Amino acid sequence: MAEQHKKLNIAVFPWLAFGHIGPYFELAKIIAQKGHKISFVSTPRNIHRLPKVPENLQGLVDLIELPLPHVDKLPENAEATVDIPHHIIPYLKKAFDGLQHPLTTFLERSKPDWIICDFAPYWLPPISSKLGISCIYFCIFSASGPSSVMDDVTKTTSESKAAFGEYFEKNESGVSDEFRIFEILNGAKAFVSRSCEEIEGESFKLLQSRIKIPVLPVGLLPPSLQFNDDSNDENWDTILNWLDKQEKGSVIYVAFGSEVTLSDEDFTEIGLGLELSGFPFFWVLKKQITSSLESRDLLEKLSEKGMVWRTWAPQLRILAHRSVGGFLTHSGWSSVIEGLLVGCPLIMLPSRGEQFIVAKLMEEKRVGVKVPRSEHDGKFSRDSVAKALRSVMLEEEGKTFRTQAEKMSKIIGNKELNQNYVDEFVDYMEIHRPAIKH
Repeated sequence: MAEQHKKLNIAVFPWLAFGHIGPYFELAKIIAQKGHKISFVSTPRNIHRLPKVPENLQGLVDLIELPLPHVDKLPENAEATVDIPHHIIPYLKKAFDGLQHPLTTFLERSKPDWIICDFAPYWLPPISSKLGISCIYFCIFSASGPSSVMDDVTKTTSESKAAFGEYFEKNESGVSDEFRIFEILNGAKAFVSRSCEEIEGESFKLLQSRIKIPVLPVGLLPPSLQFNDDSNDENWDTILNWLDKQEKGSVIYVAFGSEVTLSDEDFTEIGLGLELSGFPFFWVLKKQITSSLESRDLLEKLSEKGMVWRTWAPQLRILAHRSVGGFLTHSGWSSVIEGLLVGCPLIMLPSRGEQFIVAKLMEEKRVGVKVPRSEHDGKFSRDSVAKALRSVMLEEEGKTFRTQAEKMSKIIGNKELNQNYVDEFVDYMEIHRPAIKH
């Protein structure tokens, strides 16, 4: 019985993307609040970019820095996907694989009970098993993503080929993402998904029927709606001043995540679609390179009609503002959770991977619409963008979407529900902790 109450020692090892590092860090802090010891492992630059560990958890959360090995074609100081264009990511995976030796040395020294890892370190399960450490795969995506990818039918549809073509192909890192995930699944003791049965009950049943290990929801890990009142933040003052001047529910918030760089053609069609819709908009264009003269002219024109923001923006704080009535998004799971946490309906423009599956799920839930694409070439147009925006933003047409988004916000924002999922996950780790290591 004494052993049962002994606190767990857990290593946490996310993939080098802030869309992954963020949820892993949130989960680490929530587990630490229950008194368990966490070693959060990443590269130095990523560790330094994390939010500060809360004071009450500083004795429980250790930030472990493993220097990223040098790889040709990977720029210096590039330690996360946000630092590089999309086509360089395979070289980041190759560098990540070079962490195998230093991570092994760390695990030999620290001897955690569990390591919670991402899809990328396909080489980890045999190492952890040899050291008597149990491995858990924490998938930061919706449960619908993995269950759809495992469906052979998905591989034959044109949308899925566009979404998951890279996933099945071997890249410059030497292996495919498909290989990485299946190796992790083969060696993990459990599969944990950032979701809940209230939203994705059927997907969890499907996953459990296809995966031989336990499939556990860990809740949605929603961010806090308690914002710091920072009176010295000039950026927020500028944003707030503009938002306060707009009518309630009239603004479209536009953001496509930290890693999407739009082509000139897509940028133009979205920009002209926003203009055609007639609604005021706040567009975060942090990573955009507008190379053509036409794109630069359009950018200037758009800046007169809405707010075009070229640096980091406090997304959740903007979405929570009374003037925002719709969210034009790439359908990344974290962004969808943030939008629906505040009951904001979605206009979805997925570009790759699991985004297409999330968008399909959210359309089925009636919390938003996908921007239609041509069946012939998969492209969208300014008219299809404007039409989708109007269907959500206009009062009568968008009523269902707003109502359903409000209902969804009550699930996502339910602290007790989300905490129960984490509690059940921690209970699982306590009950199934590995035998005492010598």
